[in-house]
Amino acid sequence: MKLPLIKLPQKLVPYRGVIGFVVILMVSNLIWKYNVLGDETDTLVTLFGMDISAPFKYMARHVAELCTWLLHITGHNVTLDTWNILRHDNNVSVQIIWGCTGLKQAYIFICIIAFSRGPWAKKMWYIPLGLIVVYLFNIFRITFIIAFIENHHNTFDLLHFYIFKYLFYTIIFIMWVYWEEIIVGTKHLNNKPQ
Repeated sequence: MKLPLIKLPQKLVPYRGVIGFVVILMVSNLIWKYNVLGDETDTLVTLFGMDISAPFKYMARHVAELCTWLLHITGHNVTLDTWNILRHDNNVSVQIIWGCTGLKQAYIFICIIAFSRGPWAKKMWYIPLGLIVVYLFNIFRITFIIAFIENHHNTFDLLHFYIFKYLFYTIIFIMWVYWEEIIVGTKHLNNKPQ
């Protein structure tokens, strides 16, 4: 899919790719934010008013179970209460909600690569490969946060809402740079009209 070319000032032309990345990131984030709705502690998730909770509930349960298993094999004694609350022996707990599934970041990654330059034949294998990276990073993120807050529960907000949130988008940016520079290649990009 080709997007219409926008004439950029000459000073910004070298940054056209990064500007495109930021625009796609912001637009896809806004589309998600205003159309995929759900309470942070509720299990109901809607898209244009339709109930789309099933994949989110499934992924929240999957993330909770996998993180519990990973924490056990790394020596942390956590219990899985109900289906989505992980609790340490000292009663510090975390609830895995629909927003912890990594599905939003997967959607944003798909949008970024789908609307970036490059042939669809390469996108068809790079997108699934990138989704694996998004999935694995999300599992690492949740597992690390749960392990760390056992003895430092006051760091949850810092880790969850700031450090790992921006690290997640940094990982997506790095995958996009790899796409642009290695997979598609700068030679290919330089042959495109300005």
